[in-house]
Amino acid sequence: MKAMLINNYGENGNFEVSEIAKPTVKANHVLVKIAASSVNTIDTMIKNMGTDLPLSPAAPALLGMDFSGTVEAVGEGVEGFNVGDEVYGCAGGLADLPGTLTEYIVADSNLVAHKPKGLTMRETAALPLVAITAYEGLTRAGVKAGQKVLVHGGSGGVGHLAVQLAKYFGAEVFATGTGDNQKAIVEKFGATFIDFKTEKVADYTAKYTDGGFDVVFDTVGGANLTNSIEAVALNGHISTTVSLCELDLTPLHFKGASLHVVFMLIPMLHNFKRDAHGNILERLAEISNEGHLTPIVDENKFSLEEVGDAYAHLQSGKAIGKIVVEN
Repeated sequence: MKAMLINNYGENGNFEVSEIAKPTVKANHVLVKIAASSVNTIDTMIKNMGTDLPLSPAAPALLGMDFSGTVEAVGEGVEGFNVGDEVYGCAGGLADLPGTLTEYIVADSNLVAHKPKGLTMRETAALPLVAITAYEGLTRAGVKAGQKVLVHGGSGGVGHLAVQLAKYFGAEVFATGTGDNQKAIVEKFGATFIDFKTEKVADYTAKYTDGGFDVVFDTVGGANLTNSIEAVALNGHISTTVSLCELDLTPLHFKGASLHVVFMLIPMLHNFKRDAHGNILERLAEISNEGHLTPIVDENKFSLEEVGDAYAHLQSGKAIGKIVVEN
């Protein structure tokens, strides 16, 4: 089968069209004919950093984590999936798990779910990594109806789904960003837009809350975590996807607030509670089927052979929504 392989990692590394053996299904796995795959920031980090990242596959590497497609074979011990089922998941492209920039994947059935009925294969491929991250961040923070939730980076890949899910859970949602495009995305999904370039944390926290936000979902992280700590309520919760930093937690301590670090690759990397991801994906499909979850997909279309251009487009910072590669 055709695959796009990276033979040499680095900024100048190129994807090369290759022929590799089509995998055969094995116990507890499903063989899926891939319709589409999406590009995530972690994918570009692996491509550029290679072995500097402990989770990068050995070169020549088959990258790509997210996929949508159709089940072609079902392995021994698999329940709930049949040949012909349309599915989606995040199941490869790191460590020893072959990726999705090819025609077929043999995926652990615990990492797969039935695709949302109302979304195209293209839209569905945009969901798994970012939607699982958004769901995990909100649920670990115990989000519930009646709360005030602040999403930093509300128009981003994780952020725009977190806004939708927080609304679905019954929260009043606020989201930071800047510029008309980001404002339009945030408001489209029913959240109050906060321009972080013109509004100070103390000012918008006082304007919209009585003492702080119940839950802050920080998809920006790093230095921005200090803003999250300032914005969170006493005994509140902060979830972040970016905590690779040194930070003085003294202000967090005096608020008695909790910090949740979301690293959704753990089940894949460590074969740890993988069924949780399959269950979340099934739940996300239900929420989407009810009309409450739709990903924004960048208008630019890329074929499998054009995956290098897709990665470059993500790194350009000009993408609006998730970038999808279609087979």
